[in-house]
Amino acid sequence: MRGHSHLVAGHVPGSSLLHRMPLWLKAALLLAVAVLCFTSSAISVLTGFWTTTAVLATVVLVHLRSGLPALRLWRPVRMMLVFLVLIAAYQCWQHGPMVAWQVIAAIVATVLVSNLLTATTPVDELLDGLASVVRPLQRFGADPDRFSLTVALMLRSIPFVIGAFDDVRDAAQARGLERNLLARSLPVVIATVAYAHQTGEALAARGLGEPADAGNDPAARRS
Repeated sequence: MRGHSHLVAGHVPGSSLLHRMPLWLKAALLLAVAVLCFTSSAISVLTGFWTTTAVLATVVLVHLRSGLPALRLWRPVRMMLVFLVLIAAYQCWQHGPMVAWQVIAAIVATVLVSNLLTATTPVDELLDGLASVVRPLQRFGADPDRFSLTVALMLRSIPFVIGAFDDVRDAAQARGLERNLLARSLPVVIATVAYAHQTGEALAARGLGEPADAGNDPAARRS
């Protein structure tokens, strides 16, 4: 399945300034972009329009200067293109074209800067950062390692399912079954369940994903 190699959050090695930035600074920039894009309109529509336009242009420029492939810039936009068109149409109808552009530019800029963060940060570093954020919640029963493992599985599983949908759609079209709901959905379900079983078996073989005290639980030992 194409989903095996289609990793939305795949790290792209490089030596740009963005690659060398610490994770906390990238996260702060992501937060700053989101705040600028989604609060500037509170001042005025014109301020929101120009702010989101400038932020989006800056994000695109940084992406190109970081040595990342152009496909990496276009892929997340393509995946949500239908939703962007619908949102733009509604906003244009309700509030006019300037507000519609501001909303779309804000969404795209935020998604692209998130994409920049994952593209320029190794997955291990990203997961360690997430675990460190959760670590203060250990006193309330949170497990940072389990949380980072869950995120790692999500980063691999979601792209796999997207790739499975693409492959099954292409296969159905080749057979003239593009309107057959069963032909387009059943193979995806089978592939996803098989992938989940394989992932679970791999985790179990490495002793991952089990609570630390599972070996002391009588019920766990009996099972």
